[in-house]
Order: sequence, then structure tokens, then C-alpha cells
Amino acid sequence: MSKPAPAAGGANPAAAAAASKAPKAPSVKKLLKEISPEVAISSQKVTVVGAGQVGMAGAFALLTLGVCTDLAIVDVRQDAAMGEKLDLVHGQAFLGKRCNISADSDYAVSKGSKICVVTAGARQKEGETRLDLVQKNVGIFKGIIPALVKYSPDCVLVIVSNPCDVMAWVAWKLSGFPKHRVISSGTMLDTSRFRYLLGERLGVGAQSCHGYIIGEHGDSSVPVWSSVNIAGTRLRDIAPGAGKPADQDPENWQQLHKDVVGAAYEIIKLKGYTNWGIGIMIAKLSDVILRNQRTVITVGAMPDGWNGINDEVYISVPCVLGESGVTHILNQLLNEDEVKKIHESATAMRKVIEGLKM
Repeated sequence: MSKPAPAAGGANPAAAAAASKAPKAPSVKKLLKEISPEVAISSQKVTVVGAGQVGMAGAFALLTLGVCTDLAIVDVRQDAAMGEKLDLVHGQAFLGKRCNISADSDYAVSKGSKICVVTAGARQKEGETRLDLVQKNVGIFKGIIPALVKYSPDCVLVIVSNPCDVMAWVAWKLSGFPKHRVISSGTMLDTSRFRYLLGERLGVGAQSCHGYIIGEHGDSSVPVWSSVNIAGTRLRDIAPGAGKPADQDPENWQQLHKDVVGAAYEIIKLKGYTNWGIGIMIAKLSDVILRNQRTVITVGAMPDGWNGINDEVYISVPCVLGESGVTHILNQLLNEDEVKKIHESATAMRKVIEGLKM
């Protein structure tokens, strides 16, 4: 790898990195009496690959919410990675928890991570679907996944790069990991958007709205209308037509799902990219895994026969997540229409996978 060019003002990121690893000054020994050696790498280390808008929104949320004790940022642009690190560490005095932050273009900085979050890849452009990105990102992943596996062989891989469901399958193949330790962010954000929109229409907080979006993180996603409830009250008990064909749905509840599917396209049209929602999601997902919360979240996983889906494909299903990744899949009761649509979504993902050049 070529030597990075000096940054503006004469500062060289490589020199800054070396300085941060310099031996401790003699005054440290005067200040502190060592009782036992400090832990070099904690058990709550998270690596974020990609210092772009999504990656840094995730890193910022991880830091400010106090999710991890060690945070590594990896990007092919070493100057950018180091610049982001410096920008973050300068705000640490304002936070309640210390986090050791490192950054580099060398994947060695990710060593010993419990979670590796991959956000690097080609950015989705206006008018471009997530599936349009797939072949571009396969080539990028060939340089990322083996390096992460080398330095963190026991990590959980969380794939955010789009199309995340297909890319999770690619990561699973490239890593050689068991399927429960490779997941995609899937429809976790779609589900959050769905609950927000439900709350806005009904005048209650999103936290009191319970409903799931499953299947592809994309156009073929499936809203599970049959189980949507507000603090235990089924939506279809008060709005029987919710989510049904237009002639049976006078309040047009289907528009909520259309708005969920179109959300990313609308944000990209307005500002060029999405980042804050997915960044907060990265922090929440990491927190659930690191603290072994056994929370049910819709992430991309191998269905393993769930609702009759036996294809080797990653789609979002309600998973129980803990330290080891996916421990269980919730046997969610779907109606006939929902089963049909989730099979169609899985088939669409499988067709994309079959067309990949690995």
C-alpha cells in the first residue's frame, strides 16, 4: 500500500497514529502505580468498516450511546479514517463513558472484535434499487470479509451494505462462518419506520406500536398486518380492513407500507443518502448482541425451513439475538397471504444470488 499523502496543514495521519501508540511518558509512572496489567482489547469491541455517511453515523451512535468500550474504524482511505477518529475522540470529555477509538486502513486494527459491522460499498443513487448494487459490492466484499475473519475469527458479522440480504449471503460464503454468526441489518429499520408511521397515524408513541416488516429489505418486503397491535389491541379489531386490498381498506392502511418501501428513495432524493436512522439501528443491534439481550429483531438470517422456506437465502425474519448472533427464529404465525408474499420475497432474493459471479 502506498504511503498516505500528508493531510492539510502538514499533519500526517500515519504519524498521528504512531504518536498515539508511543510509550507512556515517565510522568505516567509517577502518577499511577500499576497493580495489574491493563486489558489490551475488551470483550465489547466493535469494528465499523467504512467511514462514509452510514459507517460514521453508526460509529457516532455507538459512541454517544455508550454501547462499546472499544471502537475500530476501518476505511481504505486512511486519511478519512484517521480524521473521523480524531473528530470523535475530541468530544470524549463530554461523554459519560470512555471508549478506546482506533482507526486505520489496515484491518489489523479490528483485531479481537466481538462485532464487525460492514457498511462499505457502492452508494445507492437516486433511481437505483438496492439490487442494482449487488455485483459492485461482491467485488468489494472479497477484500473485506477475509481480512475481518483473519483478525476476529469469533466475531458476529453484521452486514449493512446494500443489498444487505444478498450481501449477507455473500459474506457467509466468503467467511466460512456458521450461519448464526452472519446477519444482515435486514428489515430492522423498515420495522422501525413502520412503527413510527403507525404511531403518527394513531397518535401514540412508536414504542407502543408493535408490528413487523419481514422479507427483503427492499421492494418485496412484507408487512405482517395480521399481528399488528397497539399496546396489545389488535389493529384489525378496530380497523378490519387494515392492509387488505383497496376495496376492503377504506382508510388506506396499505399506504403505510408503501411509505416504508419508498422512505429510502425519498431521503436519497432529498439529501443524497440515508444515514442517521441506520446509524442508530447499528448501535441498537450491537447493544443487543454485546449484552446478550435475547431481543426479537427482524434481521436477515437463513430461514432454515421457517414457514416452509428451505432455500439457501438470507431474508429478514424475527430472530432472537444474543452474544452468539441468532439463537432462535420466532415461529411467527402468518396468514395465507403473508406466507405467499414471504415466499415470493425469498424467491426474488434467491434469483439474485443465482446470478452472482463469485
